[in-house]
Amino acid sequence: MKIAIGGQLSKEEIKKEILKYGGDGIVADIFTDMDAAMKVKSGQYDYYFGACQSGAGGALGMAYGVLGRQKCFTVAMAGRPPKDEKVKDAVSKDGKAFGFTNDQLEASVAMLMKYLNG
Repeated sequence: MKIAIGGQLSKEEIKKEILKYGGDGIVADIFTDMDAAMKVKSGQYDYYFGACQSGAGGALGMAYGVLGRQKCFTVAMAGRPPKDEKVKDAVSKDGKAFGFTNDQLEASVAMLMKYLNG
């Protein structure tokens, strides 16, 4: 699995968190928002993860434009942790880009990895 990291905040922290769950089978690389979204669109990477203050705008703005809104999901917002059913549903709907806020980074990555690896 290859994950492109975009968004406006905490890119290094997202990468570290992703790598906790993947062992040798996970690649996580940091890009600009545009490059990350384009790498997912072209099939070079499987998923896009991004963080910002809202979990949507700065995290997913470029992904919305490149991948389409139907492939992009905000999984957590400030003070609102990711919900198991919401993340499971996003993955089952062929979600490719996932946004969240800094305060929900660890929980969001953990839940995403649970369903993307499953």
